[in-house]
Amino acid sequence: IHQDAFRNIKNAKILLVDDLIATGGTALASFELIKKAGGECIEACFLMNLKNLGGEEKLQKHCSVYSVLEF
Repeated sequence: IHQDAFRNIKNAKILLVDDLIATGGTALASFELIKKAGGECIEACFLMNLKNLGGEEKLQKHCSVYSVLEF
């Protein structure tokens, strides 16, 4: 994420899209980068959710979480 990614958008609302959620570490790091760039992640969408690794629960504290497939 570029530091000026949301420069021209005040209070940018962001949809995070990724292929996989496992432990949630990558998504949480992305949330921090989005916040530092001046945006707010309001939803996160994933193709696959490895449910037994607990990432979805960690992310639900920050935003709505959706996935297409769960394993």
